[in-house]
Amino acid sequence: MTDPITIAVLQNRLNAIAEEMGEAMLRTAYSQILNSSRDFSIALIDANCRLVAQADHIPVHVGAMPWAAKALSERFPNPAPDDVYLLNDPYRGGSHLPDLTVFVPVFAGPVLMFWSVVRAHHSDIGGATHGAYNPAATEIWHEGLRLPPMRLTENGVLREDLLEMLALNVRHPRDFRGDLAAQIGSARLGQQRLATVIREFGAETLSASIEAMLDAAERHARQIVSDWADGEYLGEAVLDDDGFDKTNIVIRARVIKQGSDLTIDLAESDPQVTGFINSSHANTQSAVAMAFAFLLDPDIAKNEGAFRPLTVKLREGTIVWAREGAPVTMCTSHCSNEVIEAIIVALAQACPDRAMGGWGRRLRIALNGTDPRTGRRFIWHMFQARPGGGGSAAGNGYSTIGEWHSAGGIKFGSIEVAESRFPLVFETHEYRPGSAGEGRYRGGYGGDMRLRVESEGVTNANTAGEGVVHGARGIGGGKDGAPHDYTLLAPNTAPRKLKSKEINVPVPSGSVIHVLSGGGGGWGDPTERDPAARDADAAEGLT
Repeated sequence: MTDPITIAVLQNRLNAIAEEMGEAMLRTAYSQILNSSRDFSIALIDANCRLVAQADHIPVHVGAMPWAAKALSERFPNPAPDDVYLLNDPYRGGSHLPDLTVFVPVFAGPVLMFWSVVRAHHSDIGGATHGAYNPAATEIWHEGLRLPPMRLTENGVLREDLLEMLALNVRHPRDFRGDLAAQIGSARLGQQRLATVIREFGAETLSASIEAMLDAAERHARQIVSDWADGEYLGEAVLDDDGFDKTNIVIRARVIKQGSDLTIDLAESDPQVTGFINSSHANTQSAVAMAFAFLLDPDIAKNEGAFRPLTVKLREGTIVWAREGAPVTMCTSHCSNEVIEAIIVALAQACPDRAMGGWGRRLRIALNGTDPRTGRRFIWHMFQARPGGGGSAAGNGYSTIGEWHSAGGIKFGSIEVAESRFPLVFETHEYRPGSAGEGRYRGGYGGDMRLRVESEGVTNANTAGEGVVHGARGIGGGKDGAPHDYTLLAPNTAPRKLKSKEINVPVPSGSVIHVLSGGGGGWGDPTERDPAARDADAAEGLT
């Protein structure tokens, strides 16, 4: 047996490698969505396609990566040591088409030991609309380039013909090439650092230590679950619409807790829909894992072992497991958020002090126009004015923290940097009073942002998301957070409310987009809230 000190050293060493890979990615990526908003994730996955280590980035990315590794291993059972592999297909372990996943194998002699993995959201992936999200899509081929597991190199040499084909099919090839190069560099860095660890400790010690890490995480998770009340629990969450003819689409979670085991059954969720809020199998598996992880101790190792208590039941043809070919680009946000919410609502009955109010929903805007300062086309993704997080037994929710699926991992970046890079002026960017759900501990506040667009001519806007009807869910008697409210204020034109799923909305130069983002759900009975806490919110103008 490997001694506990060696196991602890190696666990921290692997975590540090993942964190260093993330820093390399942040510092070398080209596009705003990566080098400012940090919409990427890192994982170290072993040869058995088990999650071994990760850095604190985007949970919905990481939970799906083992499924991507399985698809890659089936296609390439004998990977070459010097090669780089790539995929994005949601029906083969990808999250959604904008998320490209790079894999680099790591060997101990002739034996595959790890995959060094980087998943990153690219600013464009082709398809019918700019910025990757297409609310008008009725099939995945409307959403962009679809890449099955493939080799990006041959004998360690980049396939320029393949790279050129990919770059020709996106709107900003320079950013695409630069971001993909950053991913490859980050994954190669992970490969180098892991090779050093293998040399220092030996493959046998490292393998034994990994088994011990996974087993320890399983014991920790099962100990936590054992304290929850046994029973069968039901929870629901509702999506506004699919952008077509379906409204109030329901995710249904039936959770059976017995001893240290949890069975999460989503099979009775509504059928798949026309629009892009359907989820692939891998994405839903990731959302379930996220919901479970949010109920565990914060210091538990989030590796494969921690999720062994889970059994997941899905039914193909439902919104949580769409049949191949359905559009799914919005799924990493929605219906992921609603899958998490339905599970938390159910398990709040078993472990009320661990549950939290709902986190705000994602409603993004992508602008495509011309910068008059340079004459160049630009695509800008809105990460500002994010919604609030849910309250919990630990206290109030975080304000403008973002959505459940990213758990604060996506940042809105510097306002000043955004204004210098794009023809935009942020007139206001502050908390939205009254947006938080009431409770013993309130939710976090959403944002109030007025964004002036100073592009050349007319810019086109796409919206994509959820939450203009249903706000973040209150838990344990807490109230729901306020829903989103987005308005386009164009010169000499009446105000226009923006829907959550629109394409090619004309935004004349000088227009202001007024964003009021939703707040987080409250936790507990509002009558039990400390009056001093209410007074403090009022003194800051937040109520």
